Amino acid sequence: MMRHTLAGASLALLGLLSLPATALESDANAPIKVAADRLDLDDRAGTAVYTGDVEMQQGSMRLTAERVEIERNAQGEVTLVTAIGEGERAYIEQKPAPEDPVVKGWGNTIVYHAAERRVELIENAELHQAGDTFNGAYVEYFLDRRVVQARSETQSGESERVRMTLTPEQSQQ
Repeated sequence: MMRHTLAGASLALLGLLSLPATALESDANAPIKVAADRLDLDDRAGTAVYTGDVEMQQGSMRLTAERVEIERNAQGEVTLVTAIGEGERAYIEQKPAPEDPVVKGWGNTIVYHAAERRVELIENAELHQAGDTFNGAYVEYFLDRRVVQARSETQSGESERVRMTLTPEQSQQ
């Protein structure tokens, strides 16, 4: 039972982490690979905690962190995923479409809100999207709308100037 629940939670998590909604269709059908040093699963609380060099991959989507916490609602649906880097920042990436470059994100903490399809990169945050980069204490990325919001201060009061590098589109000649 525990193995079945764990596999279901991992499948739901990785399916929901797609960046953005137009992500490669083949990703949803790709095998899911999860590796960690430890897993603590509590079915009643609806939580799974992976620790120790956590690596998750499904198709072009990849998530790495020292700790990944997954919360599920009463229906078993993933509602919140929190990836925490210790020593190194947590990292997430995915190729949105065959012709698009990989979208990459880093943060001391990465929080994914499943219902809102929103990713928060918190403290030491960085997002690379189609040649553009966004850095700051806090970067928020709305997957479906491809909207980026960056702030110089986190909720805990950490401050870091927002920096952006915007790359002009190259005209085809």
